[in-house]
Amino acid sequence: MSKLLAQRTGGRQSIHVDHSDKDSENFTLAQLRTGTLDMARVNLAVFNSIVPVTIVPSLPYLFRSTEHLRRVLDGPIGDEILASMASAGVIGLCFYDMGVRSFYSTKAPIRSVDDLKGLSVRVQPSDIFTGMIKAMGAKPVAVPFERMTAALKAGVIDAAESSWSAYVGAGHNHVAKYYSLTEHSRMPGVLVFSKAVWSELSAADRQAIRAAARESVSFMRNRLDSYEASARPGPGSGATEVIDAVDRKSFADVLTPLYPKLLPDPALQAMIKRVQAYSDLATVP
Repeated sequence: MSKLLAQRTGGRQSIHVDHSDKDSENFTLAQLRTGTLDMARVNLAVFNSIVPVTIVPSLPYLFRSTEHLRRVLDGPIGDEILASMASAGVIGLCFYDMGVRSFYSTKAPIRSVDDLKGLSVRVQPSDIFTGMIKAMGAKPVAVPFERMTAALKAGVIDAAESSWSAYVGAGHNHVAKYYSLTEHSRMPGVLVFSKAVWSELSAADRQAIRAAARESVSFMRNRLDSYEASARPGPGSGATEVIDAVDRKSFADVLTPLYPKLLPDPALQAMIKRVQAYSDLATVP
């Protein structure tokens, strides 16, 4: 994206990437709102409490496949969600896949929803995920992502949920060997720009940033797909045990009835139906 911007603005605009992860995503959002930070990729969950429409792509078992997710986010529904973020002081540029989320545990494989009962499970800072964990009979425990390894080792939490890339990338596979393919969420990340800084840019620069962001999506997806495929362990390749024999219906039967409670707004319920109403290969309604 930085290369595209530099090319299209004659070197006037480019991106400096800050790899620091010491700050929470709520703090990152605050920096964006004040204009201290220009742009960031954050988890969509950070907007759930302030921009209710962002809850829709966060819902468990809403998307049937990664292809379904991508078609929705690349279409008018995705555009509506991105536009809504202006109310939070940021400009929504594009969505980045964060992989399919599944549960992993230090104790034993999680093969059905009953296996979660009584476990202490790490949750993201989101009412949605807290409600999900409680509905499945587990105890939600708020732990910052950077402290999860220590929490898993110490037994503060018994389980967590995240994508395969995050599970391996953070080294959680070394302390929580059972990765169960519940595939309960495909919640994306979102690339957002400070509204305060955006207002100071020229129309040409805004257009260049939007176009470069959109074009970066396919590049990111290819990188993620390749990484996840290469990072999966083969038979006998290590201590990690990937459990594919999971009763996903048992999870869906508990989680999907939560939709009306999580999103009582009729307009957002209508958006859920729009997402559900079409084939993975059809045009988004």
